[in-house]
Amino acid sequence: MSLTHQDVARIAKLARIAVTDDEIESVGAQLNTIFGLIEKMQAVNTDGIEPMAHPQETALRLRDDVVTETNRREAFQAVAPQVEAGLFLVPKVIE
Repeated sequence: MSLTHQDVARIAKLARIAVTDDEIESVGAQLNTIFGLIEKMQAVNTDGIEPMAHPQETALRLRDDVVTETNRREAFQAVAPQVEAGLFLVPKVIE
């Protein structure tokens, strides 16, 4: 796939990127390189290959889903400016 001068100008316009006439040639060359890479990647036969969540074989380090903080709601609400029915009241910001 080879992009024309008009294609690059249209892509730049749609992407709202200011590209001068002098830059269109280099931007077009870069885009053609990217599209060439995409074509190569699409040509690879991936039938029978299971999709992966990560390209490398790594084990995720996860911690146990355990509550480590104590519930201090009453202490915080005791010093809050306004509280009603267990909820913090805040001034209206958006009318």
